[in-house]
Amino acid sequence: MVNGIERPLDLLNNSKNKEVLVHLKGDQQFVGTLLAFDIHINLVLDNTKEMKDNELKRNIGLTFLRGDTIIFISPASTALKKE
Repeated sequence: MVNGIERPLDLLNNSKNKEVLVHLKGDQQFVGTLLAFDIHINLVLDNTKEMKDNELKRNIGLTFLRGDTIIFISPASTALKKE
């Protein structure tokens, strides 16, 4: 067990009300505050921004992302750090 995470959904629970990076099929990326999710990994994000090459493309606001389009979800604080 690392950081209180025993199961995959524990990471999402720990990320509620925090900023996450979501990478979708079709090479789309969104950053927003995770408000809610379900067992299908459908997500509700607030203050959502569409990103392209680590730069803001547009502000979207409150957003629903369908779970079957998601490739990965990462805490934004670790995912957006410059290497």
